[in-house]
Amino acid sequence: MIFHNPLISWYLQNKRDLPWRTTTNPYPIWLSEIILQQTRVAQGLPYFLSFTTAFPTVFDLAKANEEEVLKLWQGLGYYSRARNLHKTAQYIAFELNGVFPNNYKDLLQLKGVGEYTAAAIASFAYNEVVPVVDGNVFRVLARYFDIETDIAQASAKKEFTALASELIPRDKPALFNQAIMEFGALQCVPKNPDCSVCVFNTSCAALQKNKVDLLPVKSKKLKVKNRFFNYLVVQDDENQTLIQKRIHKGIWHNLYEFPLIETEKEEGFDYISNVITKDFFKKNTITSILEPNDKSIIHKLSHQHLHIKFWEIKVKGKVEKGINKEELKSFPFPIVIHNFIEKD
Repeated sequence: MIFHNPLISWYLQNKRDLPWRTTTNPYPIWLSEIILQQTRVAQGLPYFLSFTTAFPTVFDLAKANEEEVLKLWQGLGYYSRARNLHKTAQYIAFELNGVFPNNYKDLLQLKGVGEYTAAAIASFAYNEVVPVVDGNVFRVLARYFDIETDIAQASAKKEFTALASELIPRDKPALFNQAIMEFGALQCVPKNPDCSVCVFNTSCAALQKNKVDLLPVKSKKLKVKNRFFNYLVVQDDENQTLIQKRIHKGIWHNLYEFPLIETEKEEGFDYISNVITKDFFKKNTITSILEPNDKSIIHKLSHQHLHIKFWEIKVKGKVEKGINKEELKSFPFPIVIHNFIEKD
């Protein structure tokens, strides 16, 4: 049996109708691939539609300011993707006259474009014979061929890419890449796939050896770090508050937040109120500090768990550089802060 024949046949019958699949224009294809990195299609699709509405061309995206881009990205996480997206749009628009590189090797030179994304754009936009290898592809190939290589190891990418290169049909690279990714997303899913209806159920090595739930092999991630954030939500006599920009490298770079006290562990009222009165709002008299009623909000990132509290503080007079609630909503915030503002 030729592997790609039943795969492509399955895809043509089962594929989802997604807007970036109806074009060979590299701009929406690139946009979709950046948005969908570390993001499910159901979550990413509304963002793709928002971006293509706000920025129909790469020139529109390039001309936007970074805060506009970050505001539209709000909630997707991994904000470095948005910053790289914006910088790459400016490079393509202003240095390459709006023309995307038309091959895998040159696409790899773009900021924020790795091997997988370059392969996707090269095959979908230019029909270049280069395989995509993402989590879905790892899973499909590991199960079908019973490959026990740990996909967390750097060498695994090379091994699976070599195998995919042997399987990809030279006359249908884009179709094959779309098919194998979709097959992993819809049929050969991580947990409890329905192998009884699978087109490969007579030839899949993992199914024959009862190893479907064991593959692919992936070693455990590094230990997650816990951090404790105490946000100070000030309110003055004119109902204005204060925010600041996160200028340091790390999470949420260039997004906005309330004044922050980061602690080594979860702290109570006595500790936080003492720090507030000693170090914050010295030009205004503090009239009240309200401890959050609820427990910390736990916001999970890939490598960090943030334990977040919002402390409400009232001060006399007018705070310096304060903004009102309407202005507040125009800034790009991490989603956990955005949700607090919207709920308030």
